[in-house]
Amino acid sequence: MARYGLIGKNIAYSFSRDFFTTKFEQEHRKATYENFDLDRIELFPELIKTTEHLKGLNVTIPYKEAIIPFLDELDPEAEIIGAVNTIKIKKNGKLVGYNTDHYGFAKALEVFFPMESRTALILGNGGAAKAISYVLETMNFDYKIVSRTPSEQGYTYKQLNETIMENHALIINCTPLGTYPNTEEYPHIPYQFINSDHKLFDLIYNPSKTEFLKLGFASGAKITNGQKMLEYQALKAWAIWKS
Repeated sequence: MARYGLIGKNIAYSFSRDFFTTKFEQEHRKATYENFDLDRIELFPELIKTTEHLKGLNVTIPYKEAIIPFLDELDPEAEIIGAVNTIKIKKNGKLVGYNTDHYGFAKALEVFFPMESRTALILGNGGAAKAISYVLETMNFDYKIVSRTPSEQGYTYKQLNETIMENHALIINCTPLGTYPNTEEYPHIPYQFINSDHKLFDLIYNPSKTEFLKLGFASGAKITNGQKMLEYQALKAWAIWKS
């Protein structure tokens, strides 16, 4: 029986296992999907060595970048992005890394189109943020990264002010802040400057409406969570595993 799974840390909440288990049952496939919770990425080679019939893996926080040195090949787009969320295990045992997050985000972002202003703030600078940046570049967005440390490419959270907020119509949360069970957490941006011209996209899907989205909605912004993005990227991953 073919085996697939998800590697990450503290991933009991994950969408992927239920999604693929249901998909396999509906399609009467002899396959399983399981969570592989790793305390550290250095345990990955042992997982590969000891898990029989493994055909493919998804990768989530915090290993989307850290997984790369353990792979044999990278798909060109994953190499450009610098993050991997899908691994195909070839018949010869070679591990090939792909990124389907960018596809999932691009498809899910269509809910906000057409957009008069192609300006955006990306909250966070991890592996997920890299895929989002890649999409925004291809769509000709003018975007900035918001993180806790100063950089030439963006702002710190403390630097955000009324002018910056008003000049960026799309705000994307790529941090894990607000993910179940820590649902009371949220990125600290000046929500008082959000208005009906803003669109808030949270990559988090559990809970379906994070504090980030609630605060934006209360100020009149259009909002969406990461559920559709996950579904699109998961289907793309499945297409890669079957190819």
